[in-house]
Amino acid sequence: MAAIDHLKRESRTTTVPVGNFRWVVIFCTFVIAAVSYLDRNNISIAASSVQKEFGLSNVQLGAVFSAFIMGYAFSQPLAGRIADRFGASRAIGAAILWWSIFTSLLPAIPVGIPGALAILLSVRFLLGVGEAIIFPASNRLVASWIPSQERGLANGLIFAGVGVGGGLAPPLITFIMLSHSWRWAFWMCALIGVAAGVLWMFLVRNSPAEQGHIGAAELAYINAGMPVRREGGTSPVRWQEVVRDRQVAVLTLSYFCYGYVAYIFFTWFFKYLSEVRGLNLKASALYATLPFVAMAAASSLGGFVSDKLVGVAGKRMARCGVAGMSLLAASVFVWLATQVADARLAALVLAGGAGALYFAQSAFWAISADIGGPSAGLVSGIMNMGCQLGGVVTAALTPVLANYLGWTASFAAAALICLVGAFAWIFVDPFHTLVPRPA
Repeated sequence: MAAIDHLKRESRTTTVPVGNFRWVVIFCTFVIAAVSYLDRNNISIAASSVQKEFGLSNVQLGAVFSAFIMGYAFSQPLAGRIADRFGASRAIGAAILWWSIFTSLLPAIPVGIPGALAILLSVRFLLGVGEAIIFPASNRLVASWIPSQERGLANGLIFAGVGVGGGLAPPLITFIMLSHSWRWAFWMCALIGVAAGVLWMFLVRNSPAEQGHIGAAELAYINAGMPVRREGGTSPVRWQEVVRDRQVAVLTLSYFCYGYVAYIFFTWFFKYLSEVRGLNLKASALYATLPFVAMAAASSLGGFVSDKLVGVAGKRMARCGVAGMSLLAASVFVWLATQVADARLAALVLAGGAGALYFAQSAFWAISADIGGPSAGLVSGIMNMGCQLGGVVTAALTPVLANYLGWTASFAAAALICLVGAFAWIFVDPFHTLVPRPA
């Protein structure tokens, strides 16, 4: 509570402008997040074309979706530790180059080549490994650059990039596919990634102390807003201490449930609208953008509301309450979508579910940054691995449930899992911090 009182006093007494370069860093991270989701989500828009050219079944296509998520998921803890050890800015710069290369390699695979499926799986897996660094490293940047009382909004803005990138993917990829081909769509995504990487390397450094453009007043403001940590709390925490921590485990469980629902929109949603609900390609591209527009808006709004509530209702309500209620609302929206007959109305209801889901996003990352401190990359990497494993399960399980029980059962299962994620927030302690134990 002392830390919260300190932050309240700091926010009340800071009435003069202190500079905004920290928000330039957050904007650059927002751009990188948007590009990363454009590059990972392009295959869901081109799914039917890729499936037809390579002769893939729905289950094989689900395996291609899952390959990316598996590479992404299992690399998360290592990616977080790399960001903690070598610096988030350098790690993200290298990652952008990596994933741009593998984005461009997939459309270069010839049709009819022996072992085409294995090559598709390998390229998507390695693309996932490259993108794994983005959000653990981003959270490490937040822990270094952003005062605790602003972390909800900062994370909300970063994850608004997910909605923007995901929302741009349907119209952009569809336009390029109709004008040229799905292969050219992937190559264009790779070029966009390279351009974003150049911007990143010019503007972003690991910490305010390394950034020459930041003023003394803003540096002092950032340092004053860092969470108060117990003795020893400024040193990195060992792997085993993070893995065994109960609060990290509860966050990871809830984020697994979150990821299960979120990845429906990143994998099967476009195909669901076009082939199950019967919308044509252009209509599917239009309605498929709605969840991502909702994600972008709700992510930023959720972070803003969460930060405001810290000073009004306390950290538990601001972080845990917002996240739990948002996941509960998302569960209701996803279930209601199964009861709607009209395809366009169903898309709108599901967009509401996506928005409710992403209203909770900033709370996960703000809490993990506060818990982890100098080990925020590792803590958020483990938490995000849970989210991505949820994505692995939904990418593979959704078509199986749809084949045997129907698409209604697939979305009903997602609603139930989302409800579990909401319940888990009851057990999250927002004041918990990790401190290294003596060797």
